Amino acid sequence: MLVTTFGSAVYGVEAITITIEVNWIATQGKDPMIVGLPDNAVKESLQRIESTFKTNDYTFPRTKVVVNMAPADIRKSGTAFDLPIALGILGASDQIENAEALSRYVIMGELSLNGEIRPIKGALPIAIQARKEGFKGLIVPKVNAKEAGMVNQLQVFGVGHIREVIEFFSKDEQGLEPVIINTREEFFNSQYDFEIDFSEVKGQENIKRALEIAAAGGHNAILIGPPGAGKTMLAKRLPTILPPLSLQEALETTKIHSVAGKLPENSTLISKRPFRSPHHTISDVALVGGGGIPQPGEISLAHNGVLFLDELPEFKRTVLEVMRQPMEERRVTISRAKVAVDFPASFMLMASMNPCPCGYYNHPDRECSCPPGAVQKYLNKISGPLLDRIDLHVEVTPVAFSELSAIRPAEQSAAIRDRVIRARDRQAERYKDHPGVYCNAQMSSKMLKEICVINTVGANLLKVAMEKLNLSARAYDRILKVSRTIADLSQSEEIRPEHLAEAIQYRSLDREGWAG
Repeated sequence: MLVTTFGSAVYGVEAITITIEVNWIATQGKDPMIVGLPDNAVKESLQRIESTFKTNDYTFPRTKVVVNMAPADIRKSGTAFDLPIALGILGASDQIENAEALSRYVIMGELSLNGEIRPIKGALPIAIQARKEGFKGLIVPKVNAKEAGMVNQLQVFGVGHIREVIEFFSKDEQGLEPVIINTREEFFNSQYDFEIDFSEVKGQENIKRALEIAAAGGHNAILIGPPGAGKTMLAKRLPTILPPLSLQEALETTKIHSVAGKLPENSTLISKRPFRSPHHTISDVALVGGGGIPQPGEISLAHNGVLFLDELPEFKRTVLEVMRQPMEERRVTISRAKVAVDFPASFMLMASMNPCPCGYYNHPDRECSCPPGAVQKYLNKISGPLLDRIDLHVEVTPVAFSELSAIRPAEQSAAIRDRVIRARDRQAERYKDHPGVYCNAQMSSKMLKEICVINTVGANLLKVAMEKLNLSARAYDRILKVSRTIADLSQSEEIRPEHLAEAIQYRSLDREGWAG
């Protein structure tokens, strides 16, 4: 008897429906076969299925069973095909009543040896594809049910054991309750639930202002200062002042984390912008993504959020260089011999570093112990093209005792976030006719000339700054973009000289002779 079930394979952040045909042939002495480019994990499913059947009093056929997974030219990988293959074998050997109903559902799940169903990766894109192709429902492990249940107009059933699925089909698709998720309510209720806040930071008002500008314009930023000055603490609070995720952004972000297996158990939509902080020993592949079966890297996991690189010069130069193209294109393409997948990578880069190997160059109270030339050598670990993509260079100084011990309340993240949202609203209106551009940091050079117009006084100020501070040529565009964001925060239509003056101070590393 020939029975068809359906599973799904995830490539990139999209799912492809896999047709699983199981045929039981009355020929003695033949081992079961799985064809259609299965990997070892898929082939091993037969051993897990056989143990499950014996444990639960079902019969594993001793005659020839052929399992075909189509399309046959796509590599099938992972253990999530255990459940649909097992149900197909039961249906083909007449151990499930109403076996024809199997074809109305997409079924995914890994089996343990006693029949329990273990979690899978990519439940959200699988559910989206199942709805798109008009399936009646989706059956997934109970742990993944809330994640898949975010997709409306599709019945999603969470199961914990193979017996539940067999009984469901044997009882005319009765006995399981579909998961019902109020996506919007859960999403909007948890958007502003942060454990940290800018009000907890003592002093550092100038750094808070710089991060507000970065958040308002989507600018990349780097914090330069001695150990213990608060660089990491400030960077971790950046997501608390960013505009909240839209539903579309949350869906994109959740799909990436689902594919990577990074979603917590029983989770739904990611409601807050991600903050990723990889260690400086990270490899190229772990940062940008890849592997034999391409998986998203840290830059994709930070999509619509913040990628924080602490102690930037300690990262391998090759690791930093592979970020350059994704930072410009806001996506990364992973190419292999038979497949090429795109992962989105629209993130804000936040970096921090010490000014020198010992950490105390330009410190107000402590002497730098580095030998001559060590500071410049340390800074040269970061290439010019990478620095060119960082708009704000912010010097962080230690907090004085008087500020640390002060009891006056500091401004909360909510107040800063409100100003950021108003500035982003102005930018959304400005760029509504420019697809793919949502904030000032994404402006092209052509748009810069049209949008960042400065008057004669401002032009003279910028000219003097370039000459007196020995600013490099690459600083010019960055200063204009940042000044446009400062003007937006001030609700100003034009860029005034004071906006330019503030933007100029955020180009520390472009000053010739800054490192001595």
